Amino acid sequence: MRPRDLTERGLPTVVLTRLVRQRRLQRVGRGLYALPGRPVSELSTLAQVARKHPRAIVCLLSALRFHEFTTQSPFEVWLAVPNKGRAPKMDYPPLRIVRFSGAALTHGVEDHVVDGVSLRVTGVASTVADCFKFRNKIGLDVALEALKEAGRAKRASMDEFWRYATLCRVANVMRPYMESL
Repeated sequence: MRPRDLTERGLPTVVLTRLVRQRRLQRVGRGLYALPGRPVSELSTLAQVARKHPRAIVCLLSALRFHEFTTQSPFEVWLAVPNKGRAPKMDYPPLRIVRFSGAALTHGVEDHVVDGVSLRVTGVASTVADCFKFRNKIGLDVALEALKEAGRAKRASMDEFWRYATLCRVANVMRPYMESL
């Protein structure tokens, strides 16, 4: 819950302070409140970020972790924002902002529900293509691992990989690795 949710319902925000004092609500982060006994999943940090910044898109290492295609455990939440958009800020969890533009920002985005919060995550094929696009930031080994795991799990076809590779302008980079699969 956010203070904005109360004002939309016509309630004063001082209600949140009272509920926290009575221990009926717990302050999760700046401007975020939750029930104290709620079930928490391993993706709860992504849900917190999505609740605070609903238009941001989870991408790259965080999306790979969401789709379970990596052994990496990112300590930051990787978010895609529009090229000229304002970067979201949070105290916790730490955020890593990546700028996307045009079709790379809008295509291949899936909506999921995590802990009752709508979460926007890049799809499998889009995430793999993005990993090759940002291979200098995350490492080529991570991008190769993502391509192998996604190909092995058959969660996306080679045509989908190729479509997003051309969309992200990394088709020539991905071609030899896709041919080896």
